Amino acid sequence: MFGFARRRSPPPSAGEGGPRRGSGRDVVPQGGSDGADLSIGLHDGRASFGTGAPLSRPPLTQGPPSPAEGGGSFGGIHLSGEALIGLRHLARRGSAPATRTLAGLPGGIVTRRRGRGSEPEDVRLWSEGDDRRFIDRNATARTGQLHVRTHHDERDRAVVLLADFRPSMLFGTRRALRSVAAAEALALLGWRVAADGGRVGLAVASAGVPTVLRPAGGERAMIAVTGALAQAHADALETVSAARAEPEPPLEATLGLARSLLPAGGHLVVASALDDPGPGFDELLTLLAERIAIRLILVSDAFERIRPPGYYPFALADGHRGTALPTATPVGQAEARLADYAHRGIAGVRLDVETGPEAYAPLMERLDAVL
Repeated sequence: MFGFARRRSPPPSAGEGGPRRGSGRDVVPQGGSDGADLSIGLHDGRASFGTGAPLSRPPLTQGPPSPAEGGGSFGGIHLSGEALIGLRHLARRGSAPATRTLAGLPGGIVTRRRGRGSEPEDVRLWSEGDDRRFIDRNATARTGQLHVRTHHDERDRAVVLLADFRPSMLFGTRRALRSVAAAEALALLGWRVAADGGRVGLAVASAGVPTVLRPAGGERAMIAVTGALAQAHADALETVSAARAEPEPPLEATLGLARSLLPAGGHLVVASALDDPGPGFDELLTLLAERIAIRLILVSDAFERIRPPGYYPFALADGHRGTALPTATPVGQAEARLADYAHRGIAGVRLDVETGPEAYAPLMERLDAVL
């Protein structure tokens, strides 16, 4: 299980989704590949590797980095809501009309979607401008006030993005933390879905209270998703920086919560490295795949694939320090896991943290094509 011990940052002011800056905590420097400094900590007696000097934050006078420079993060550690919003321009590349699907159901003729649909969605109070044809007689008679019933297209596409911000994801040696890369990829995919008329929701797994947003459509919904991602990531960093020696929370609990947000025929996209997901995670994922479409973004750091030989220092939450020799990771382990999930009907892609949003965009385009 990989994790990291970072800095304790003050909470942002109201309405801000930018970075948090604070004083440093205990970091044990150790030379790594490409001149990167590594610090290693233990959570519950297990070694965890974190980032040191190479993931430095920009100067205070510098604005948010562009997607090509740092994606949706400041120095690869702190997520910025503004930068995640900026990824929508990158997500639109390659979205030519010829590649977009106009009809959500298979058929011989592709037609434009018209009307409000026939599937009931909600009952609410009547307001000025509502069509009288949609007045709900039962609710009106029961309450004595005019109510209207809203509908949605039966071909409507609802997608819930599940971001893993547990302590094991707050680790990275190249460019950014794994959690930051997961948020960048999910934001790219979310902007594509919203631009195609779909609805986007969010579920964030962390050591604290999970963040949940019900699927909604339009640009406003995606702005809410990016802001929630930035805030949830800042809270996750603050929780880990408090050096709380707590067990890694299981991912299966948030998986069930995300499923409850989806209607029949919905889509769930999980972005995680799948470190310690829980004893019942695979079984639950397989059962859910029979009812909804599930796609996987397997986040992978370069240190996991090509680990420089040698001993690495570690620091425990109780102050104990020492050195450890990490075990080698089998070559092709990520591909083997993706192939195993593909046999269960769960397609996925491997996301290399060090490549950045420019390389994530075509991967999310491929993933969007099968949603």
